[in-house]
Amino acid sequence: MIESESVKDLIIALGMGIGDTLDIKKLRYHRIIIMTDADVDGAHIATLLLTLFFRHTLPVFDAGYVYLAIPPLYKVSHGSTNKYVYSDEEKEEYIKTLSPSDQQRIGLQRYKGLGEMNPEQLWETTMNPATRILKQVNIVDAAHADEVFTTLMGQEVAPRKKFIQTHAKTATLDI
Repeated sequence: MIESESVKDLIIALGMGIGDTLDIKKLRYHRIIIMTDADVDGAHIATLLLTLFFRHTLPVFDAGYVYLAIPPLYKVSHGSTNKYVYSDEEKEEYIKTLSPSDQQRIGLQRYKGLGEMNPEQLWETTMNPATRILKQVNIVDAAHADEVFTTLMGQEVAPRKKFIQTHAKTATLDI
């Protein structure tokens, strides 16, 4: 990961160095916000970034500087109302609250990624400090992300096989 040009650019932009050269006092930003798509691929990318920060810049978690931006998965429209929802379950629950006539006329947009949103939607849902949802990531979250990454992407096959066998029946496919 460290050899990646994108990772190098990220480390340079943060300004605090990495590993043995890390000096958190030189960090240029006090909010490192990871913003990825709301789907499985986005979760994978977020896990990779959390693992990178956990393994090489651990003090950013102690300082409370790491956040995940939570983008919506759907926009539910009915009449002049637009409601952003963040999961399949939330979508179903919201639709149940609508009148039968509104349920017949809803518009449903699933966002496959942040790139599918127009600039106004992206600002309103994920970037505007007044309306966005941010989750501060703590050391327990980062340690769990590191553990998942090591299990699923590490050199050892046995833990990955065990994880897949244990969780295959409860997996939700994002297709």
